[in-house]
Amino acid sequence: MDIATIQAYAYFFFTGFLVLVLYGYIYHLYSSEKKGTRDYEKYGNIALNDEVTDKPVEKVSDNETKNKEA
Repeated sequence: MDIATIQAYAYFFFTGFLVLVLYGYIYHLYSSEKKGTRDYEKYGNIALNDEVTDKPVEKVSDNETKNKEA
C-alpha cells in the first residue's frame, strides 16, 4: 500500500465521520426544539435586534451570572 492509497482511505473515512457528526448535530437541534428546551427560531432575530436597549433573547438567571463572575 502506498501513501496515496492510505490518503484515499483516510479521506473517505474522515468524510464519513464528518457526515455523521453533521447529522448528529442536526438531530440534536431538532430534538431539543421538539422537547421544548430551546427555541432556535427566536435566535434568528439576534442580528436584527442588536441594540443595547433591545430585550435579550433569553433571560439569564442570577445563579448563572454569579458563576460566570467567579
